[in-house]
Amino acid sequence: MANLKEVRNRIQSVSSTQQITKAMKMVAAAKLRRAQDNIIRMRPYAQRLNTILANLTRNADAAADSEFGVVREVRKVLVIAITSDRGLAGAFNSNVFKGVNALIAERYASLPAASISVMAIGKKAHDYYTRKGNIVGNYTHVFAKLSFETVRAAAEVAMDGFRAGTYDEVVMVYNEFRNVATQVIRTEQLLPLVPVGAPATAETTANVDYLFEPVKQDIVQTLIPQSIKIQLYKAVLESNASEHGARMTAMDKATDNAGELLKALKLTYNRTRQAAITTEILEIVGGAEALAAG
Repeated sequence: MANLKEVRNRIQSVSSTQQITKAMKMVAAAKLRRAQDNIIRMRPYAQRLNTILANLTRNADAAADSEFGVVREVRKVLVIAITSDRGLAGAFNSNVFKGVNALIAERYASLPAASISVMAIGKKAHDYYTRKGNIVGNYTHVFAKLSFETVRAAAEVAMDGFRAGTYDEVVMVYNEFRNVATQVIRTEQLLPLVPVGAPATAETTANVDYLFEPVKQDIVQTLIPQSIKIQLYKAVLESNASEHGARMTAMDKATDNAGELLKALKLTYNRTRQAAITTEILEIVGGAEALAAG
């Protein structure tokens, strides 16, 4: 039979934990709303930019002419792994690690480990891949003050590396936000450009005739780098919203589990207390009968 003091201590401990998980759920819900608004506003812009870029590269073969559209034999790869700075978000971060491992095993199995570099955006990814080595830069500060400027710096490092031939491909792995309870691991090639990957719509399949002012080539060469930076920024926003959704769901489940555990502990406490009272009564009755018999 469990000791009453031990059960009381466990009840207090679980109750305190439940209060913490409730508070974390509320904080995650507040952050999720802002993050969800950000990604909802970003998606139309990123999709529209992709549509324009797809038409330009289809009509003018601009991707092949761009320094970011050069297709080379893949010998060195940069994988951008986007995670969170903090844990307590269920399988949010571990799913990214699994996605990166699956990507390497399926797509780059023939390459030596030293030829695969990782750019970790988020403290969890940085800590994980620092232990494994071959990490590029330190981007643990991105989510502390999330903005296009902070993400652009990471995008420019990847772009400069591709342009210089340090990397032949740049691929990003992140959680795409669907809803509060659903985040899907996405693997997207950032470089070289793959125009055919643009969504097929009535506009992208049509022969769109653009008017360029002042020079067509200058506009295209400006638009392509901007589009690459926007795609990485969108992925970071998707991951940010997914993180808060995953943490909100995880804390909600933790609160429910704590509630179930409290019920079981209180039931155990009441049974133990009742058994102790019954034992005391029996001892008193036994003592009284012994005195009466004597």
